[in-house]
Amino acid sequence: MAVPKKKMSRSRTRQRKAQWKISRPTLSTCPQCKSAKLPHRACPECGTYNGREVVTTD
Repeated sequence: MAVPKKKMSRSRTRQRKAQWKISRPTLSTCPQCKSAKLPHRACPECGTYNGREVVTTD
């Protein structure tokens, strides 16, 4: 069983945790209506995915 030999200081722990950053999601454009959408998902504006309508929009 692995046991730490020395206590990890608070600053060293916080330096490691500081590297966990959130990044902005990448957006792609819909080929039908040219609006921004998440990749590999149906367009929320026109409801198309891969050239066909998969979600009905009113």
